[in-house]
Amino acid sequence: MLGDHQGGTGSFGRKWVLVNIAYLCADGGIPVLGDKGASVHVREFISALHDLGHSVTLLCARRGEGNPSPPARLLELPPEASPAELSAEAVGLGLEPDGWDETLRRELERRVFDHHLARRAFEALSSAKVRPQALYERYSLFHRAGGKLATRLGVPYVLEVNAPLVVEQERFRRLRLKAQAQAAETAAFRRADHLVVVSEALREYVQAQGVSPERVSVLPNGVNLTQFHPETKELVRTRYGLGSRPVIGFVGSLKPWHGLDFLLEVFLRVRQQRPDAVLMVVGEGPGSASLAARIAQENLGQQVILTGRIPHADIPDYMAAMNLTVAPYTAQEGFYFSPLKVLESLAAGCPVVAPRLGQLSSLIQDGLTGLLFPPGDLEACAQQILTLLGDVPLQQAMGHQARLAALATLGWKHVANQVLETFALLQARSPQ
Repeated sequence: MLGDHQGGTGSFGRKWVLVNIAYLCADGGIPVLGDKGASVHVREFISALHDLGHSVTLLCARRGEGNPSPPARLLELPPEASPAELSAEAVGLGLEPDGWDETLRRELERRVFDHHLARRAFEALSSAKVRPQALYERYSLFHRAGGKLATRLGVPYVLEVNAPLVVEQERFRRLRLKAQAQAAETAAFRRADHLVVVSEALREYVQAQGVSPERVSVLPNGVNLTQFHPETKELVRTRYGLGSRPVIGFVGSLKPWHGLDFLLEVFLRVRQQRPDAVLMVVGEGPGSASLAARIAQENLGQQVILTGRIPHADIPDYMAAMNLTVAPYTAQEGFYFSPLKVLESLAAGCPVVAPRLGQLSSLIQDGLTGLLFPPGDLEACAQQILTLLGDVPLQQAMGHQARLAALATLGWKHVANQVLETFALLQARSPQ
């Protein structure tokens, strides 16, 4: 197996030295140098591979900005779709050649991009004189180019699935070409030599599309244990004039599924017993405006801090100012998330209050590294927060245990090693 070395012996006794890995991220909505959780995931995983002695070439649709580049050769392949190509794509689907809304245009652009992506990626690798020995891809909606690229390169291919993208797109955004998106997703899943999913719910999702159980591994997200660690609380507390007031924290991108309305209702209940408490919401996103409006409506301007966008490198300073963090997800069927911010909070030595949902129930050890509550139960969530705010020694003990749990199994190197072992097994099983 591959461990902290560049080579390993597979189950058939053959030696394979894995040095060069190609990483494909075809989603233009993921700026790889940005602050989104997906952007952090890409950078941290690549950094872990590098730290384990491997050379990575990152092929991405969008470079972005805001954070340092991961230690990889970065080849940006932005979408290129001419009006003629888009019209031809629309006609081929039986649509009118023009007059599309924004959603349909974006979906047509994704399809045209995917048609050419394997060729463009292969040519970019050739021009850079890179000969990858393995291909790792973060799955993107409407894309199946990874399988074509792997075939052309003649290398093992692992596909990472972080969400049921067709379901998510239809539920939370808009999806016009659902049949085509579903067909591309199923084809991508079935072509991959192996799939890595971040939760048990996603294992069930991909297996329902015809993927055999032995081709799927559940591998939760990881955390940068060097960046996220316990710190003193003076820096951010001083900046916001918090003194010794108890701070309840949320860190995230304020998406519809994050439960910010639920968190605000919980905070109103907490304030009835702890009027000195402060809620700090770190991040920005689609829910920012509505959250700010609700805070104004409830006259909470002095009790709720909305920090807006904070560079990912600065997030540990904000977590260090928090007595606890909350993951306020509400009850939902097929909870598939492996939340990075929960892992980062644990690594920072900050206990987490979260619903008993999906992977959260195993990431957080109830009563040891945080407190769980029944999904959607406002009173129970408020009570768990009050329990921690009222017992500082308990906060500190849970924070210490949270850090130890993160050190044991939650680092990105652990994630990378598991993937490297998968590649070694795939190579050992392939004909020579």
